[in-house]
Amino acid sequence: MTLPSAEAEAFDPRPLHARIAADLREEIMSGGLAPGSKLPSTAQLKIRFDASNATIQKAVQLLKDEGLVVGRAGAAVTVRENRQRTVRPAGSLTPAADGAAYPWLSEAAERPSAARSTLPAVEEVQVSGDVAGALGLPEGSPSVCRRQLIGINDEPAELVSSYYPRDIARGTPLAEPRRIRGGTPTLLAELGFPPRRSVDRVSARIATHAQYTALRLPGDLPVLRTLRTVYGDDELPIEVTVMVKAGHLYELRYEFAPE
Repeated sequence: MTLPSAEAEAFDPRPLHARIAADLREEIMSGGLAPGSKLPSTAQLKIRFDASNATIQKAVQLLKDEGLVVGRAGAAVTVRENRQRTVRPAGSLTPAADGAAYPWLSEAAERPSAARSTLPAVEEVQVSGDVAGALGLPEGSPSVCRRQLIGINDEPAELVSSYYPRDIARGTPLAEPRRIRGGTPTLLAELGFPPRRSVDRVSARIATHAQYTALRLPGDLPVLRTLRTVYGDDELPIEVTVMVKAGHLYELRYEFAPE
């Protein structure tokens, strides 16, 4: 499939190399170009997209910068084996064994030892916007926030900010700057607030400056933002988490049955 020509180009102001990269990116992410397979040669891509050698090279370099393909000068460019990781949100409620990585994090990595979670900050903050609404609290209400940076294979993978009503978190390990054995679902249950139901709201957004730098994003690619509300007994919101990950490297897998 070739790019639409002059008539359609008016509706897509991106440079030609960016449009070529977008088409190839879609083939990679949808499986048309399988992991480990070779990208079409420069000569083939020049004919397909009616583009110069320099334009094709710029397009391929974009994909390299994004971590979707690998290769070096004079060698074939191939699709990375782990071009896109699948995350099962339901796995985040599974308790972790003492000293082990969280199960959902291990699933996303090639091997459990490749997954790491650091805790840059645990602090009391005032909630606002959709976080305040999800917690059912007035704007500016105090809450305890635990911020994490998830890394896989020594690369930043996800920013996580979890918010807890102050009357639930204060004086508990939730408010302490250390890892929680078994994860927060286990601790919340021990505190008398067992998680009963989770609701995710997922959107694609342009990264903020902080997200761009922390995740080391290669360009103006979207991030996936998940706003998760965890409910306890009587539909009480006990945790709200904002998760941000690179949209071109991750997909979310949900399983459900008809109601």
